[in-house]
Amino acid sequence: MNKKAYARAGVDIDLGNRVKSTLPQLLAATHRREVLGKVGGFGGLFALDVRKYNEPVLVSSVDGVGTKLKIAFAMDRHDTIGQDLVNHCVNDIAVLGAEPLFFLDYIGTGKLQPRVFRDIIKGFAKACAENGCALIGGETAQMPGFYQTGEYDVSGTIVGVVEKSRMLDGKTIRPGDVVIGLASSGLHTNGYSLARKIFFEKLKLKPGSRVNGLRGCIGEELLKVHVSYGPLIQQLLRTFNKAPQKPIIKGLAHITGGGFLDNIPRVLPKTCDVVIRKGSWDELPVFRQIRERGGVPESELYQVFNMGIGMVIIADKNEAGRVLKSAQTAKHKSWIIGEVIRGKGVVHVK
Repeated sequence: MNKKAYARAGVDIDLGNRVKSTLPQLLAATHRREVLGKVGGFGGLFALDVRKYNEPVLVSSVDGVGTKLKIAFAMDRHDTIGQDLVNHCVNDIAVLGAEPLFFLDYIGTGKLQPRVFRDIIKGFAKACAENGCALIGGETAQMPGFYQTGEYDVSGTIVGVVEKSRMLDGKTIRPGDVVIGLASSGLHTNGYSLARKIFFEKLKLKPGSRVNGLRGCIGEELLKVHVSYGPLIQQLLRTFNKAPQKPIIKGLAHITGGGFLDNIPRVLPKTCDVVIRKGSWDELPVFRQIRERGGVPESELYQVFNMGIGMVIIADKNEAGRVLKSAQTAKHKSWIIGEVIRGKGVVHVK
């Protein structure tokens, strides 16, 4: 059978339809009772149960994975990228106290590769199921000539909900409050343009190269999945922020692009600074390599990378020990890494 004209031009609609026909099975684990209709409609449907809330506030976020994708292309491994994207988005709304409701994805590519597509979607589905989040739809665009061969881009949008009275805004943060850091798995999804330049241009390594101190090759290290802190944060908020008592957890910051210096100020009152104490947490080997061999000024490291801390909790000084112990009991490595002082809304790393 002759190919259709559009397929000859590079866009195979029939192939896309065949690949997408497997989606219902892949997405079954992400189903929530509030989801209406089926995947593949013009819009995803979600019936929010407003009876659970006095004043529900919807919280949304959109993001991508950035140049971490270049590592996935080089390693020809695509099953972690979807997890990275979902977990990143979950964390972004978790800092407001929001529970994730549903997620939508976008994949853009030159030519649809069925194996790659299925691996990416499996990653989305795995992370959505782990976060109790429904994957209710998305878009896959075939754009020949727009992307380099074998490459693609992904982005995602998440919507969650939080009770208005329980929303975290950092307004109650005061000098003396304690900063708790939750361990990251590695670079997560930021700093990859600089990391790639250090490892692959300056040090002349290949994705399959072995580096002292790392268990696997450098490509495997750089593909470690972005940790989701969403379930832990929901658990901690249920335990420590019980109405009508004053909240013990006062603010949260997701340490992504901008590192400590740009992300923590987003939750600080203008009258408070934060001091982060270097050496107060376990440094991951990949960051040791970047520090020792990258030639990056020390101050810039904490504005580009998470340096081993993926999420920061600012807690009441009298109860911070209990919050720390609860996080550790939940199998999340965590440390007290700093404190709040009087200031102008900035972060000092000392």
